[in-house]
Amino acid sequence: MSIDTTELAFSTDGKEIQERLHALEVAQATGAATLAGAQATQAAAQAGTIATNSAMQVGTIGMMATGSVSLVVGMFLGIVIRGLR
Repeated sequence: MSIDTTELAFSTDGKEIQERLHALEVAQATGAATLAGAQATQAAAQAGTIATNSAMQVGTIGMMATGSVSLVVGMFLGIVIRGLR
């Protein structure tokens, strides 16, 4: 009861080959769509990170500028108050 592999290889009909080819095409399309989705997700995450970092830098610079102005105003107020005595 041995099975001849050459006979099995040639016994598949055209319809079965078409079905298998279609299944392979669907699998490849699914893989390509999954990869495209992953790349889009990664791009969106990177854009969010860049936006967050930019906002953080603007906030830091704003706080530094406010602190500098407060220091200068405080110094002048101190000079004025000392001069009034």
